[in-house]
Amino acid sequence: MTRRLPVLLALLALLPLSATALARNCAIAIEADDLMTFNLKTIRVPGDCVQLRVTLKHVGRMPATAMGHNWVLAETRHHRDLGLAGGRMKIADAYLPRDDARVIAHTPVIGGGQSVDVVFPTSRLRKGGDYTYFCSFPGHWNMMKGRLVFE
Repeated sequence: MTRRLPVLLALLALLPLSATALARNCAIAIEADDLMTFNLKTIRVPGDCVQLRVTLKHVGRMPATAMGHNWVLAETRHHRDLGLAGGRMKIADAYLPRDDARVIAHTPVIGGGQSVDVVFPTSRLRKGGDYTYFCSFPGHWNMMKGRLVFE
């Protein structure tokens, strides 16, 4: 038994690490086009995801200055205000107010043929919360949007 004790202690020491190792990193891909649409209207994120990677691919042809798109996530109650505020910002700011706490995650603005990723912890989300993702390019935010569900 004395030989097994160090092995058992080593295994017990690994238990906290195993919970972290079992935590899921999740990923989704979404497309935007020159017609100001996303290919997904709802994104469902499993509740056991601790981190989410969103890959935005602009499948259109127009440049970012003419028909750029990004992916912004916020609580639905902030969607309109962020969209309006973004219209006063610049492309370098991703058409969003800088360091605005209402923005949970966002990508830069990209043009046709480009793709970009954003990775963020799901600790900023609540199960059953009301979230909207949208493009903050001026004029796009009101029609180019969808719902994110954290299950």
